[in-house]
Amino acid sequence: MREPSFIIACSLTEAELASRTSEFLPGLLSKADSKETIPGGFRWRFYKTKGLLTEVASVIEAERECCRFLKFSLTLEPDGGPLLMEVTGPEGTQAFLRSLLSGLLPSPTNVGSEKQRA
Repeated sequence: MREPSFIIACSLTEAELASRTSEFLPGLLSKADSKETIPGGFRWRFYKTKGLLTEVASVIEAERECCRFLKFSLTLEPDGGPLLMEVTGPEGTQAFLRSLLSGLLPSPTNVGSEKQRA
């Protein structure tokens, strides 16, 4: 079965995105404890804070409406460990995320580096 093809674009206008930044990835990712580049996207690590899982779910729900091509994966480590959020997608996703989230992403020279402070 062939995977659907998606356009790598956000459906929000720049004004809409700017007015709602805290509801989307930029607001959430500013709270990450570390970040790294992975194949097809990026991974962020968040240490346990009250309300984090609810906030992550809310951001994912909002992003799924305007950036339909993004794939989200969550890992919740045992015993209150960190939450890992991976955001990936089809070819072009890393470039799109880099432009959208400049300053919140690892630089291309830090590919695969762990524990880089957000």
